Amino acid sequence: MIQIRRYRWSASLQTAELLPPGDQLPADHPPALDGPISGPGVWRGPDLQNSDEWKYVLSSAERSELLDATENAAAQFDNIVDIKKSDFALPTLSGTIRDLKQEILHGRGFVLLRGLPLEDLSFAEIAIMYWGIGTHIGSARSQNTRGHLLGHVIDLGSSFENKSERGYLTNRHLKYHCDSVDIVGLMCLRRAKQGGASSIVSSYTIHNEMWARRPDLARALYGPIARDRRDEIPPGKGPWYELPVFNHYKGRLAINFLRTHIDMSQRHPDALRMSDEVVEALDLMYDLANDPSLHLTMEFQPGDVQLLHNHQILHDRTAYEDWDDEDRKRYLLRLWLSPPDGIELPQAFAGRYNSVTAGDRGGVTIPGMEKIVPLTPV
Repeated sequence: MIQIRRYRWSASLQTAELLPPGDQLPADHPPALDGPISGPGVWRGPDLQNSDEWKYVLSSAERSELLDATENAAAQFDNIVDIKKSDFALPTLSGTIRDLKQEILHGRGFVLLRGLPLEDLSFAEIAIMYWGIGTHIGSARSQNTRGHLLGHVIDLGSSFENKSERGYLTNRHLKYHCDSVDIVGLMCLRRAKQGGASSIVSSYTIHNEMWARRPDLARALYGPIARDRRDEIPPGKGPWYELPVFNHYKGRLAINFLRTHIDMSQRHPDALRMSDEVVEALDLMYDLANDPSLHLTMEFQPGDVQLLHNHQILHDRTAYEDWDDEDRKRYLLRLWLSPPDGIELPQAFAGRYNSVTAGDRGGVTIPGMEKIVPLTPV
């Protein structure tokens, strides 16, 4: 039998490093459910489209509280990454954020916070305010190998042809997926000239629809599925790992769907091959996400913060046309957050999250990586 070898090229050292095999699904991974689930996380978009119950609009007092906390933190800290929850006091709003987090983790899986007072703030002050809110939800996680704890979602003319490129740096349509962290937050600074709408769907509802229509395909997504690490490979790890799409553990369903990473795993000769049944199941999941009777579409306003629980929500962004003026281009800021009270996850999630410890998991982790809060996109 031919031995397959994997190498990673180090540009700095001008050497090729031999990589170990990928991470197979642990033998003790929990078994599949045998039917649909119930609860507040199961919802349909049209039932919520004209409702305000998933939106929280800040009061004038809460806006003032945020401005005071931002001013105090800006006066005390030169480095945003050093600001902790205790440094960003929100005497009344903190309780509301705590309640919203419970809705994210144990309810519908998402909220929209509206009305952040950004109008007269500098970019650094906006970043401090957003970071401060994040400290009341969880620990910020790096979003790339450069240690960026704050992501800039803006079209830089990047291309999907680069296998390591990130879609959020383009104006292209981003298909339904979840991010590699417990909670993702998106703050809107500026809207596009046209397009760029956010669409979300309950992956719990998709799970139930698959059980109703094709239980054989639902079962297929409880089995091992290879994922590509997209060149974000921790030392001692291989270029792929295995993780089912559907994972039931200690009473909770955790769903992980990122089709790009799944498809790209097949470039590795030793990665688990996708069966025809798995491909059909993945196609059905994507078709269901795109079903207008299931998903919810929202248009962001400047000062909005969308917060999603990646284990039960998939999100999509339509392509958009931007303004010619650089100062008017669509601009969002992103946080990846790991709450200390997050749901328990099976060990297989460590293949992507590097750990399953709540409050200290998810994102991109490379030893020796300096974690920073960049105030520019690059």
